[in-house]
Amino acid sequence: MDLNGFDHPGDSGAGGTRSVKVMIAGGFGTGKTTMVRSVSDIKPLTTEETLTQASVGSDQLIGVADKTQTTVSLDFGKISLNDSLMLYLFGTPGQERFWFLWNGLFKGALGAIVLVDTRRLASSFRAIEEMERQNVPFVIALNVFPDSTEHPVDEIRDALDISPDTPVVVCDARDRNSSRDVLVALIRHLQERSAVALEAR
Repeated sequence: MDLNGFDHPGDSGAGGTRSVKVMIAGGFGTGKTTMVRSVSDIKPLTTEETLTQASVGSDQLIGVADKTQTTVSLDFGKISLNDSLMLYLFGTPGQERFWFLWNGLFKGALGAIVLVDTRRLASSFRAIEEMERQNVPFVIALNVFPDSTEHPVDEIRDALDISPDTPVVVCDARDRNSSRDVLVALIRHLQERSAVALEAR
């Protein structure tokens, strides 16, 4: 991947490895932990805890009734896309009761992936709103589940009310190559934004 002209706070200078912080966000049960696990070059740090009866009324299990664990803080992994670019991945908790952690997690992030379950689009509205509020560039990744219904990308874009220049890609968060492709799409999106900003000067 050509990284010429791509700059960010983690730039180590010519010839070095650039380190980039990337957020993986989305609603409850959209596949954030699964993506970090599938794509990370190292054994990821996860903070999953077992769902208990105490979470009834707090965690909305509609559409994910067979979910038994949930992230209570963050997930962390890393991946080298090539010899010059290292991505540090931070997965956010999806439940509303842990949203207060998001402000700290997003500090220093260059971009983000918002994972979307097309069976439950509304579950990712909050994550998209947070990207826009914090002015974090992002791509939408439609995570395909076994019982997902295929929808035209334009319909999904309209339903999520996102701008035309926000990339929308389809993925399987369980598959390393598919998850890596989403990260590549994000980096390309960031490069394009950087190039446009330079042209505007």
